[in-house]
Amino acid sequence: MLLRELVEHPRLDLRVLHGDAAALERSVRWVYTTDLIDPSRYLSGGELVISGLVWRSTPADSERFVAAVAGAGAAALAAGDAVFGGVPDDVVDACRRHGLPLLAVPEHTSFSDVTELVVGALAAARGDRLAHTLSRQRELLSAVAGGMGLGEVAAGIAALTGRDCRVLTATGRAVAASAPLPAAALDRAVGTFLTAVRLPAVARAGGSVLSVFPVGPASEQRITSWFVAVDGAYPDWDPETADAVSGLVAITALDRARRAEGLRVARDIADDAIALIAAGGGDRPETAVRLRQAGLDPAGPLVVAVAGFVDRPDLLETARMVLVDAASHVTPGEQPPVVGVRDGVAVAVFPGDPARFAAALRRLEPALGTLRLTVGTSVPYGPAALSGAMQEARHARDLARMREGALPVVTGAELTSHVALLAAVPDDMRRAFAARVLAPVLDYDERTGAGLLATLEAFLDCSGSWSRVAEQLHLHVNTVRYRIGRVEELTGRDLGQFADRVDVFLALRSL
Repeated sequence: MLLRELVEHPRLDLRVLHGDAAALERSVRWVYTTDLIDPSRYLSGGELVISGLVWRSTPADSERFVAAVAGAGAAALAAGDAVFGGVPDDVVDACRRHGLPLLAVPEHTSFSDVTELVVGALAAARGDRLAHTLSRQRELLSAVAGGMGLGEVAAGIAALTGRDCRVLTATGRAVAASAPLPAAALDRAVGTFLTAVRLPAVARAGGSVLSVFPVGPASEQRITSWFVAVDGAYPDWDPETADAVSGLVAITALDRARRAEGLRVARDIADDAIALIAAGGGDRPETAVRLRQAGLDPAGPLVVAVAGFVDRPDLLETARMVLVDAASHVTPGEQPPVVGVRDGVAVAVFPGDPARFAAALRRLEPALGTLRLTVGTSVPYGPAALSGAMQEARHARDLARMREGALPVVTGAELTSHVALLAAVPDDMRRAFAARVLAPVLDYDERTGAGLLATLEAFLDCSGSWSRVAEQLHLHVNTVRYRIGRVEELTGRDLGQFADRVDVFLALRSL
């Protein structure tokens, strides 16, 4: 309801004491009657505040009351004439200073009459809007049932509201969009969706303002969810825009459920293909058949990725869904990634760039909290080397487990140093090797605080340069020589010999 409609109503006899024609076009969202001098805590914006001015003792009270009402975003103030025989000038002046429209309510008009009229008009408008919304949602559902795609729905809602709409996954993949998002705005929208305490929420990046809405049940983990991102801040939208976006969210939930059912149908095929690859049959004809049945062309170079939550085997299905989402970023055309589970981890096979895959995954890190997801990928290989690619991905994940962070990702391209060799060695064997070589040094440092281990590490990092070690540690060169000599005595190794230096270096990196 508009303020103008209230003023023009013949039964109320309201007078405008402050407010031009533009101010009278303000919408009234609700009505609130009060005689508190500061009612702001009870206002959420858009209300017509009605007051008998009982709170006024001095002109200063008028400033305090009007400032509180205007600051809370009220649409207007309706002040009664009864107490003072009219509205005091200081109330009018305060409303003028704060840009708050002011209406005078004559003594013969009851506050309840004003309230009844506003509430009745709002109820009728809401009923009309509900009927219109239901009609539009039925039309949308019929169109979707008739074959309209989610992209067409998003484009239609964008045309109706004048606001671009996108359906995005938790890693930022666009399922449907009326217009693309710049990278900074996309990152901000994803970050807001993953970390906001409550949804919907408003994401701001530079000059871009987006509202994000969850798709599906609130109980679902956000790292496997979808969301809708629409231009503008939703609290400022008109009811028609809000209803249209709600319709898009509902249609998206149905579309997502349909796609999830399709993935469940293909899951057994994917698990069979992953099992064949894990058993060393990556180059067998039946593996290629399974990959084709799952929708993937096995002829070109393929990447294998392995992922799992550390110490949380119950989240294996979540890891699988995360791989589906991230790998879908890089698969060309309509080829879906083939994702299954094997030996307690999720495994994905897909064509594309492993670096882009890793970048998509890392968007999820802010939402993991205390969880830790570790991921390893191979480099692209031909179909004959798929089993070896899976082994490479497993070794890369072993290396990822050694790194810090909630979502470390290691690609096969990184498996070219001693770190890869150590990652392939069982943990207990690696620890035993380090203990055999360095235990005497560790024990000596613990007893004396001599700093032998730190000196040894600096010595190896500086390629055995006495002067550089002394400069780095702020020691005399003779002190460095003495400490390295003690290390050699304790370990029985000659650090001037290349083989012994390699042993000590690997033991140090194994700690």
